[in-house]
Amino acid sequence: MKNLAPFLQLNHNDNVLVARQDLAKGQTIEWNGDSLQLATAIPAKHKFTLTALAEGDAVYMYGVLVGKALEPIPKGGLISTANLTHAAAEYNTREANTNWTAPDVSRWQDKQFMGFHRKNGQVGTANYWIVAPLVFCENRNIKVLESALTDALGYQSVKQYSVDVSKLVQLYQEGAEESLIQSTSIIQSAEQIRQNRPFPNVDGIKFLTHQGGCGGTREDSEALCHLLAGYITHPNVAGATILSLGCQNAEDTYLMKAIRAREPDFDKPLVMLEQQQSLSERGFIEEAVKKTFVGLIKANELTRQPAPLSKLILGLECGGSDGFSGISANPALGHTSDLLVALGGTTILSEFPELNGVEQELINRCETDEIANKFMTIMRTYSEKAEAVGSGFKNNPSPGNIRDGLITDAIKSAGAARKGGTSPVRDVLDYTEPATKAGLNLLCTPGNDVESTTGLAASGANLIVFTTGLGTPTGNPITPVVKMSTNNRLNERMGDIIDINAGTIISGQDSIVSKGEELLDYLIQVASGEETPAAVRLQQDDFIPWKRGISL
Repeated sequence: MKNLAPFLQLNHNDNVLVARQDLAKGQTIEWNGDSLQLATAIPAKHKFTLTALAEGDAVYMYGVLVGKALEPIPKGGLISTANLTHAAAEYNTREANTNWTAPDVSRWQDKQFMGFHRKNGQVGTANYWIVAPLVFCENRNIKVLESALTDALGYQSVKQYSVDVSKLVQLYQEGAEESLIQSTSIIQSAEQIRQNRPFPNVDGIKFLTHQGGCGGTREDSEALCHLLAGYITHPNVAGATILSLGCQNAEDTYLMKAIRAREPDFDKPLVMLEQQQSLSERGFIEEAVKKTFVGLIKANELTRQPAPLSKLILGLECGGSDGFSGISANPALGHTSDLLVALGGTTILSEFPELNGVEQELINRCETDEIANKFMTIMRTYSEKAEAVGSGFKNNPSPGNIRDGLITDAIKSAGAARKGGTSPVRDVLDYTEPATKAGLNLLCTPGNDVESTTGLAASGANLIVFTTGLGTPTGNPITPVVKMSTNNRLNERMGDIIDINAGTIISGQDSIVSKGEELLDYLIQVASGEETPAAVRLQQDDFIPWKRGISL
């Protein structure tokens, strides 16, 4: 392990340092030939000033403006919500900066993953059937289908095992002695359950519910149809069963229009049923079960086949972030993004409220003025809508973010943007738009973890990496979500939900480059079905459509 300083500077223009570990009040810090004495204790992940600041003075981190002093702050003083307010740099027209030196990818040049090939050229990292409603009125029927299909087809909601009480019921009804009941095994391992599946090539049936489709605004219903179209046409989805009431805003004809817009030659098995056209609820459910079963027969015909890494579409996400996120896990994921882009793959950076303050850098990285202008328009529109409902990007950091060192949205954003690496921006996508260009894409989603991962999947991400400093179990129904911790303590405390630990960057065992390479190797295994991330194993199937202008 390297002998590391207990603090670090992220950019030579920064006027604050980040504490790598807890620092005591009065401790002397030597920096660039100068020395300062800490005015207060500095908790790990938090920041302290290199010079005395007057009220209104700017604070810089990662080389960008992240806040302004609300009051005088002494040299060596802790910055906090009490003495620092959010401030972000303005942005304007593009000053092209798309020259990029790609990282060496010779090690992965001939590597492949084992995926599910679709007729349209997409390749899935999994093979799911989805069951979803067009309107919230059908949520109960979705649950009825889930109870009917899940256990019977061997897709029990299990972690490592299932308890089969039906064996005990059968013994009791047959008059078995108590001793036999006591000695009978009723536990099935996850592996036994998988072996009992009639459709072994189908990774699961995913049952989605939501509160949309009617009421609210027509824009929300239309967005829901586009979102569901993104899931139905997703490379990880073999087919779908969609239940409609019949009178809702989110009409089945609009859903089909959204599907055809994405995939004109769409030919996956799709079951669409309208309850108001059925003779009875029982008949409606029976028809849905039978047609879904027939669709699963077809879905099971697919097997994993070799595919180039260029077919990977990686979603870049963070949540439960801390003061180490922008120092360890996020830049490591950024390096993975650069590696995948260099290999011809696609990456998608989401969460527009968490790009506040670094817009100009991203604008300059856009390949064309048209793409840059689209980014600026979406960002300004989103910001205005948030302001209109009494909020704003400045309100994005959560209490947990602030407690662990992310004092302003600009501090949070400057670290969050590092997930996007350094490659040029090939395209900018509005919510639910599909990623069609290889390379780095920017996707408009809120900072809300589940709304954002829901949107990443709709735009085609067949893998998602989710960095976290505080810990969160978030997953997605159809896209494997890999959880990456920013610090060793989280990895030790919540290891059951963490797949890869970037805390070793903070403690000096790994570099950003080595951890990014390790992550890519792990993703290839996940894409091939050789490794199962914790969120998939725990069936953390989170799905929340975004209502525009409400969520940060």
